[in-house]
Amino acid sequence: MAKPQSRKPSNAKRRGKPAPRPKSRDVLWGWHAVAMALQNDKRRITGLLCTSRNEAELGERLDELTDSRRGEFPEPKIVDKETLDTLAGPDAVHQGIAAEVLPLPDVAIEDILEDAGERCLLVLLDQVTDPHNVGAILRSASAFGARAVIAPDRNAAPTTGVLAKSASGALDAIDLVHITNLSRTMEQLRGAGFWCIGLDGAADGTLDGADLKGRIAIVMGAEGSGLRRLTRENCDLLARLPTSGPVATLNVSAATAVALYEYARQNQG
Repeated sequence: MAKPQSRKPSNAKRRGKPAPRPKSRDVLWGWHAVAMALQNDKRRITGLLCTSRNEAELGERLDELTDSRRGEFPEPKIVDKETLDTLAGPDAVHQGIAAEVLPLPDVAIEDILEDAGERCLLVLLDQVTDPHNVGAILRSASAFGARAVIAPDRNAAPTTGVLAKSASGALDAIDLVHITNLSRTMEQLRGAGFWCIGLDGAADGTLDGADLKGRIAIVMGAEGSGLRRLTRENCDLLARLPTSGPVATLNVSAATAVALYEYARQNQG
């Protein structure tokens, strides 16, 4: 399955405003999420809480930061496990550590396009609303070298502690870009030389037969409903995974990981 006729990237640099997001305080928990937040110079941390058994480890991690970064953080507050249970939720695996944070600064799609290289991978989410799935997608996207994950600000998973825990630190390692209209964003990406490849279980060809070299945007739909009609129409190619057997479907986060692996396989070297 070859790409359509080659198109040249647009030189337009008109910058739009990213979709607004609430600026209320949020809570991250678990060592991976908190450690990556500490290392992210774009993240503002307003509170650090840990149990007494984790005080020494948190202190060591803070000491590993540069002096300029160390001064940005509040002194850790020692609390009991029950306090963290209440803060994170009764079912949260907080590992005795939590951070009160402000949301990350908004990132515009133009910022992503300005520094996109000849090879660049993006992941677009079409109404994927489960924070566990979005968190897992962020983790896979970071692991396979994607530049960003892009999602509409409506009908999308909120960037809460649940998403951050599922992302295992990737929320602070890769840009999560919120946009207003997915179809318009796909048109903008095509103007910048990206090929939009939509995963669709009903597609004729499989993903391993598609040319994924260069600038690629992999488009994933919600579980059950899949890609919306307008989203499918805005894709350059539709492809499916070569699954079979009595249970031939994967959830959206697992399917995304497979698609990202195929991109990485084709772009080796």
